[in-house]
Amino acid sequence: MKRLHGKAGIVTGAASGIGRATALALAREGARVVVADLNADGAAKVAAEIEGAGGQAIAQRVDVAEEADVSAMMDTAVRNYGGLDILHNNAAAIGAASAGQDRDVASIDVDVWDRTMAVNLRGVMLGCKHALPYMLERGGGSIVNTSSGSAERGDLTLSAYATSKGGVNTLTLYVAAQYGKQGIRCNAIAPGLILTHPKENFGGPAYVAMLEEHHMTPRVGEADDIAHAVVFLTSDEASFITGQILHVDGGILSHAPPVADLRRMAR
Repeated sequence: MKRLHGKAGIVTGAASGIGRATALALAREGARVVVADLNADGAAKVAAEIEGAGGQAIAQRVDVAEEADVSAMMDTAVRNYGGLDILHNNAAAIGAASAGQDRDVASIDVDVWDRTMAVNLRGVMLGCKHALPYMLERGGGSIVNTSSGSAERGDLTLSAYATSKGGVNTLTLYVAAQYGKQGIRCNAIAPGLILTHPKENFGGPAYVAMLEEHHMTPRVGEADDIAHAVVFLTSDEASFITGQILHVDGGILSHAPPVADLRRMAR
């Protein structure tokens, strides 16, 4: 029996990257999946990919910052699958980060800050808010939020993104505390560097190589590394796990800052 056989789930930001990998992984384990994304065409392609492999999927366009969109997304899952068991709040505003607009606090544009918070934090809250009643009707469910290791360390840029993910961590704990006795589990995954595009899209090979040095594993992450963790957290195997921030990051936050330099000196 597949681990998620008969479960109904939603993945946001599912047209590409971590979201796509997670939607595919959930479907392989037997879940029926709503593939949700602002990119409707991309979501449709992923849904078709799932169905082509023998799974069940429906594409749904959603702007997670808009409450009406999020509510409609939940209704789609319940109308087609009879309920909701799994929610992966994965969608995030990353355009400002990649364009260099999410900078230090003194330089950031307030509009960039507000849009980042609207998608990354408000969007996760809205997902939880509208999923919870349906999960409670089922007697339980599992919510997994995509966080980031950037929420737990200071850096020179990505001020809005990191702050929004800190809020996601706190929201995760609150949902877990408020609904745990009613069968709802809520966890977050904090990825490290996940290569979902060519290295040039992550600042170039030299930048990626620098970050690789700070991982404790021989490689940086791939989207499937996160997808496997989501499958585990939404399965019955994780029934005693809630209110946790799981770092799937190759150990990048597990060591003292000079470790990479010390390793280099010892060569």
